[in-house]
Amino acid sequence: MIKNSSIKILVTGANGFIGSALCQALVQQGYRVIATLRKEPQQAIANISWVVVGDINSETDWSNALTGVNIVIHLAARVHIMQEKATQALNLYREVNVAGTLNLAHQAVKVGVKRFIFASSIKVLGEERDKPYTHQDKAKPMDDYAVSKWEAEQGLQQIAQHQALELVILRFPLVYGKGVKANFLHLIQWVDKGIPLPLGAVNNARSLLYLGNLLDAIRVCCQHPQAGGKVFLISDEEALSTAKLIQSIAYQLQKPARLFSMPPSVLNGLLTLLGKKAIAKRLLGSLMVDNSHISSSLAWKPPYSLDEGLAKTLIDYKNS
Repeated sequence: MIKNSSIKILVTGANGFIGSALCQALVQQGYRVIATLRKEPQQAIANISWVVVGDINSETDWSNALTGVNIVIHLAARVHIMQEKATQALNLYREVNVAGTLNLAHQAVKVGVKRFIFASSIKVLGEERDKPYTHQDKAKPMDDYAVSKWEAEQGLQQIAQHQALELVILRFPLVYGKGVKANFLHLIQWVDKGIPLPLGAVNNARSLLYLGNLLDAIRVCCQHPQAGGKVFLISDEEALSTAKLIQSIAYQLQKPARLFSMPPSVLNGLLTLLGKKAIAKRLLGSLMVDNSHISSSLAWKPPYSLDEGLAKTLIDYKNS
């Protein structure tokens, strides 16, 4: 068996919410880790080598970062923006998420990288529906971000077909855990402050992914010989409604869930009028993920239940 200490892993986006936790987890598992950053860190990253690569696009030079690397885990991306205001947004997403990704993959192939793990998005398959998405569903990206992720997937598939590169694509929904930001953090803060929320009548079903479960899935994809050449959907085992999520957060915070009921159709109309249609979809629509393919292929199941993930996330929130 190959020892982890003999394997060198490159992690892009290493100072992000997922990337920083992943680097620490890989070090704890005995891997040699090299992290790439856009600019020099304000403080040293313990036990991790780092390389500044600047902006990610078709011109990025990865040579200093790729020396001796066996596995690339590509997390860096122009992330989804709920209220995207930039003109030519698709071109901006493509510059980073497509051209930047394929440039990295081509350079990785040239230096003999064996496995390339790409963090995609469940949004490649669509925005919402009433039955779970599976690995057999056809892509149906609905916004510029999802289009860019789908185009990156296709480009990587073409490279892998013609080169000795084991490609692993991971599609997952919203990730929560220690240090979570953006909309999930806002929801926690609203509940913590006791703000009444008109979501008591929302009976949707949404899959989430606890950070600890994502890190474990990546660990398996680094190690398992059957992971190469596969596209996996990953999420927590359970899906829950927005109302139930708020109740669970309130329970962990030991605060009342100040929910009141407004017909979802009315709420959807109000949010749409306010220019927040994307937020309405996330709060009111269903999006479920079927883990069965990674379970049958790699014998992987999430080590943490949704309740455990939420509990750990809220403990970290209170401690911070």
